Amino acid sequence: MKKILFQKFIKDTLKLFITIAFVIGLIVWVIQAVNFLDFVTEDGHSLYVYFAYSALNFPKIVHRILPFVFFISIFYQIIKYEAKNELLIFWTNGVKKIQFINVVIFYSLLVTIFQVFLGSFVSPYSQNEARTYIRTSNVDFFPALIKEGKFIDTVSDLTIFIESKDEFGNYKNIFLKDVLNSSNLSEDQNDDSFQIIYAREGRLIDSNNNRYFELYDGEMINKSNNKMTNLTFDKINFNLSKYTSKSTTYPKIQEVPSKDIIECLYLNYKKRIKEYDDLKFLQCKTESMNAITQEFLKRFYKPLYIPLLALISCLLILKSKENSNFDKFKIFLFLIIFFTIVLSEISLRYASNSQIGMFFFLIFPILLFIIIYISLKNKIKL
Repeated sequence: MKKILFQKFIKDTLKLFITIAFVIGLIVWVIQAVNFLDFVTEDGHSLYVYFAYSALNFPKIVHRILPFVFFISIFYQIIKYEAKNELLIFWTNGVKKIQFINVVIFYSLLVTIFQVFLGSFVSPYSQNEARTYIRTSNVDFFPALIKEGKFIDTVSDLTIFIESKDEFGNYKNIFLKDVLNSSNLSEDQNDDSFQIIYAREGRLIDSNNNRYFELYDGEMINKSNNKMTNLTFDKINFNLSKYTSKSTTYPKIQEVPSKDIIECLYLNYKKRIKEYDDLKFLQCKTESMNAITQEFLKRFYKPLYIPLLALISCLLILKSKENSNFDKFKIFLFLIIFFTIVLSEISLRYASNSQIGMFFFLIFPILLFIIIYISLKNKIKL
């Protein structure tokens, strides 16, 4: 009977947990996806890149909201069971309150392991894959970028100006400035080389996944090695497929694989950090150690706050719904748990900046868990 009761409680809690996580995650994802529209409207990426990038950011959202969602599901489920007298069924069937607490803690440890796995492997991998779409994408949405009467410099090394556009998609009075960066220069060219093109008319052409400007009746000015040359043309094709947007392409710290973070911390501990310019995905340098340490703690240690949240939620079983202070007690515990979540976020920011901050962040969840558990165990025996 005890096993059936606990299975039902865990099943109900898990269903609620998944539902809340999906709903809140979806809401946050939609809001974030709206912000990502800049990739199309301003950075010139395709809708496919936009949807792929947005979808791959969903694991990060779930990782961020999971502790709060877990606390809500446990907290609500205990209150619901108390309101329907289902907790009373536990006690009348010989289930001790400390047994109930231990089962909830065990369940919270499984969620903690899942949170570590999600934050240490799944989320960084998915975010890096999302960044890969940006990194490998050329700017294939030029029509959305080009605006009449405005200089457009969203594309790296290229500035575009279009005076007007007719109803047939033809552009009038086109100015292009192509900055020849070092990777595009020949041995006899210097770093301030550029090319300016003016055309009276032109249009965008898509052909076999290649995009280019077809320009008519214009002039081209080239500057190389402090020499200026110019020529006129009746028609030329200006290739646009080689250009990329100015979107950030280097992996951010939250996108870096955990093995690189651990290796960097090990190198720093061994005082060998200067021997390495960077790892595969991470610039392992002394000035970056605070951010790297904070990311390590967020992935591997911060999930330990989850059992603490579960234990505080279990304090609800100390009072019956018949108690006149039960509603106030619920609000009090809710505020305590919410404060604990906020404190974990704040202390994480200071953990990498000072030894006191690190000591507090590491000790606080364990020490508070032990104190509450021992006090709760002693109180239940009375």
